[in-house]
Amino acid sequence: MSSDNPQSGQGRPLPKKEQDLFKNVVKFYESKNYKKGMKNADQILKRFPNHGETLCMKGLILNGMASAKGGAVGNKDKREEEEETKKEAVELVKRGLMMDMRSHVCWHVYGLLHRSSQNYTEAIKAYKQALRIDEENLQILKDMSLLQIQMRDLNGFKETRLRILTLRPNSKLHWLSYALSVQVNGDPDAAVGILDSYFGTLEEGCEEFQKNFESSELALYKNQLLSETKGEDEDGLGGVRKALEHLDEIEKVVVDHTGWLKAKLSYQLQLGKFEDAKDTVFTLLERGLTEEHRVHGAYMCALLKCDRETCLEVEKMKGTGTLATLRLISEEERNILLDAYGSNDGLSKLYPRSNGIKRIYITILSTNSEEFKTAIDKYCQKQVTKGVPSLGADLSSLYLMEDPRSNGGRLMLATDPLDVKTHPVHILLVDLVEEYTTSLSSNNSFPNGNGESPPSALLWAWYLRSILHEQVAEYSQGITLINKCIEHTPTAVDFYELKARLLEAGGDIQQAADVIDAGRNLDHQDRYINNQTTKTFLRAGREEDAKKRIALFTREQGASEQYLYDMQCAWYELELADLLRRKGEFGKSLRKFMAVVKHYEDYHEDQFDFHSYCLRKVTMRAYCDLLRFEDDLWGLPNYCRAAEETAKIYLHIHDNPSALESDAEPDYSKMTPAERKKAKNMARKKKNAAAKGGAKSDAKSNNTNGGSGNVKKSKPHAIDEDPSGKELLALNYLDEAKKYAAILARHAPNSVSSWALQYDVSVRRGKMLMGLQSLFKMKSIDSGSHQLFSRVVDFSQRLESRSSKCHDTSEEIISADFPKLMGGNTLSEFVKSAIERVKCDADTALPMRTAVAKAIVSSGVGSAPDSLSVILDSKLNCRCVNVDSCREALEFIASVGVDSGKGQFQALVATKFPFLKDF
Repeated sequence: MSSDNPQSGQGRPLPKKEQDLFKNVVKFYESKNYKKGMKNADQILKRFPNHGETLCMKGLILNGMASAKGGAVGNKDKREEEEETKKEAVELVKRGLMMDMRSHVCWHVYGLLHRSSQNYTEAIKAYKQALRIDEENLQILKDMSLLQIQMRDLNGFKETRLRILTLRPNSKLHWLSYALSVQVNGDPDAAVGILDSYFGTLEEGCEEFQKNFESSELALYKNQLLSETKGEDEDGLGGVRKALEHLDEIEKVVVDHTGWLKAKLSYQLQLGKFEDAKDTVFTLLERGLTEEHRVHGAYMCALLKCDRETCLEVEKMKGTGTLATLRLISEEERNILLDAYGSNDGLSKLYPRSNGIKRIYITILSTNSEEFKTAIDKYCQKQVTKGVPSLGADLSSLYLMEDPRSNGGRLMLATDPLDVKTHPVHILLVDLVEEYTTSLSSNNSFPNGNGESPPSALLWAWYLRSILHEQVAEYSQGITLINKCIEHTPTAVDFYELKARLLEAGGDIQQAADVIDAGRNLDHQDRYINNQTTKTFLRAGREEDAKKRIALFTREQGASEQYLYDMQCAWYELELADLLRRKGEFGKSLRKFMAVVKHYEDYHEDQFDFHSYCLRKVTMRAYCDLLRFEDDLWGLPNYCRAAEETAKIYLHIHDNPSALESDAEPDYSKMTPAERKKAKNMARKKKNAAAKGGAKSDAKSNNTNGGSGNVKKSKPHAIDEDPSGKELLALNYLDEAKKYAAILARHAPNSVSSWALQYDVSVRRGKMLMGLQSLFKMKSIDSGSHQLFSRVVDFSQRLESRSSKCHDTSEEIISADFPKLMGGNTLSEFVKSAIERVKCDADTALPMRTAVAKAIVSSGVGSAPDSLSVILDSKLNCRCVNVDSCREALEFIASVGVDSGKGQFQALVATKFPFLKDF
């Protein structure tokens, strides 16, 4: 009887012949030779149809065959066939598991099946069950450890890697994996001890002590761990001291000498060894790092002997940021830096060809000094002569001003036209460029120039002056100059791009799209200008034109949308989603926003392959950076934008259910016979046009994919079965909004908009305490935010108008803490104090003025004319004035019903944005 039903987990193994066949099944599966594997499995099942392990392996092979076909590709029938194959695979695996539940192979296969569908939680459960049966199965332990680090089950990852190391202590990979697992659990001291234990098992002269890539990476990884330890010193820098000493020990095996020097420089600065740090900086500069601003930032910290926190902050700065752009520097500090960069033995003399050093020297100079004017004049003349289009953006980084939100004299970049216009650097640049244009027009040379300049110098001086107009929102003047540039040289693409930017900012997005498209026609091989044209078309609401332009650079002309999705072109999908949202096509908009969300989910999933690869290649430092990047993935700008807009759409539909009724079939019962006939004809024509368009698109795709001749065949793409997003619209709106608001609150906690969204969701769900928490979070980030003000007013009004109260404990907290947000004032007093602040500060941002005006009306503090005066008194000479903020203000003014105020505001907007139409 046992020979008729062999089950390995129950002590009844297969006969010799079938055992060999089963080994072949496993081998063919691992090599992805699925057909041969299926053939061998069928041979076993022909004799033993209930053999559990073979049934499981057959199901796993079937699942692999379905996945190998590319998922949902081709027509609907093929896709359904693949889904059926996967279902059959699951049934086979479950059936095999039921036949032999004491087999670790069956449980392992069950876990692999869940892993292939990214159901990692269930996969881990299956692996744990398999390990109960076979505790020392190395392969199952390895598979489970990969899932645990993917899911960030750090304690479980540590325990699993310890078990693997205990079973196989002779493998370097297992030692490194266990050290990493201890490190990610927050114990770098123990991780260092583990690496020391591993080195203690090696013989002298072995490969790990030779100079090669793996030895170098391992040594630098240990050094990084040492720097993370606290040590026994009172100042907590014992680990950094050990790391600095360790660098000298490993210098002979290190291949990445630049990385070694950077680590040394960081440790020296943290320990206050500034003279040694200067020597290290010069060594790095000799190695060619003269253009790396982090090195210059570290040099400045060494010169000024900064504290450890400042040194670490400068070390993390990106781009062209240095200490001189981080905080205010005293005159004494400025003189030290100027001497180091500009004296006879300074960096400018040592490296005269370095553009980075020249640029940093200008940043250090006092903007009020004559030396600064001379240096910026010389710099601009050289760049204008060479015709550098990015000069305007380069110079804008000099618009540094003190950050009003900081207490330590921190600097920020002035970006608002109101701030830029009064900035001394901008005023100086305007004077200089005006002199350039005057002198070049009359003398064909710069002021105080030694000789004639090339004819193009005047052209680029006009271009730079036009950019300076753009920076202060002087759009008409900017257009006048850029038109002169185009008339002079009509073949320069950069001029059309700038003109389009001026038109868009000035309010005429349609003409901006036409202008940049004309520039694109000058160079059909320029992908950048093509992308900018596509983006402008989308913002102008010209969807079809945008799709035609972006299709020029897609590989498969008939399926450009799918190609862009496959290439994870997030900027295009975000812009298209915004366009669809503005048109009221919320389902389609959600589809595009969700496509971006799916890209980031794919990024998160893609790290799975690196867990074993990085450990195997001993790229430990890069792997640690990868884990940190993946942990911060959901806080990246594109994801935050997609998630926030998705949640806002759901909230909008929740508040306005009628927003979806435009897609619904009209109520014919309330129409006259003539109206009913006309409505049905229009609906039929619309339906036929949509069907005809779809058929035409499919035919074009088929011709592109399957045509003969010179047309290259392309692979079939996935067919979107829900292009209108009806499935997304069928979900619970508040639940979906809650999901994305929670993600943003967790991963983008320093953004005011994250907590504003969390508040909006919480109060709609009746979670008043969570809403109050969100308000306090917003206040800690930016107490002057208009989003905070409007929501504090809203919260107060909700408390007064609600029909039922919260739990007693929640009520006590709200009663005790909410008055703190309003300074202990009543709602009317709170709004009145905001009115006073707005009147006292003429620069108050327009969104804040609009929020205060709304609060005046909603709280009954004042009349409609009073609310209008808050907006109109500024004459739009305030911060954050753009087309969108003006539209919001106009919408409020129109709702108040004061026609004179509406006309007055429209006149102000027409002056501010001369190209704006339909306002």
